[in-house]
Amino acid sequence: MFKTIMVPTDGSDFAAKAEDIAISMAKSFNAKVVAVHVIDQKLIYPFEVLEDEGNSILNKVAEKGKKEGVNVEEILIVGSPSHDMAKIVEKSGADMVVIGSHGRTGLEKLLMGSVAESVFKSVKVPVLLVKLNDS
Repeated sequence: MFKTIMVPTDGSDFAAKAEDIAISMAKSFNAKVVAVHVIDQKLIYPFEVLEDEGNSILNKVAEKGKKEGVNVEEILIVGSPSHDMAKIVEKSGADMVVIGSHGRTGLEKLLMGSVAESVFKSVKVPVLLVKLNDS
């Protein structure tokens, strides 16, 4: 049914839950996972720090996949998390997106908008929105 499942990740608990579900689904469908981390082009941190953090986040997803026997491809790019997902979905050949409901909160979310909402509205493939239980 699904051959390539994309999971955007920012390293948050919300994203980790989405990663777990994407890997589980990929295992069931004999599909691959494309883990994506976007370094926000608006951030002013030293690039090397952001790149190391992004690679670390993606490596954790790949390790989760390896433990489950699922192939995980890693994509690290600089761009706009809320605007570039549709292009990434298309270029990666993803036929489904699994995304956490949010990784940022408060003023930062208000200023930047919801990445999950943007993905939901902009991509042309099914989107599974994962919510982290508060209990």
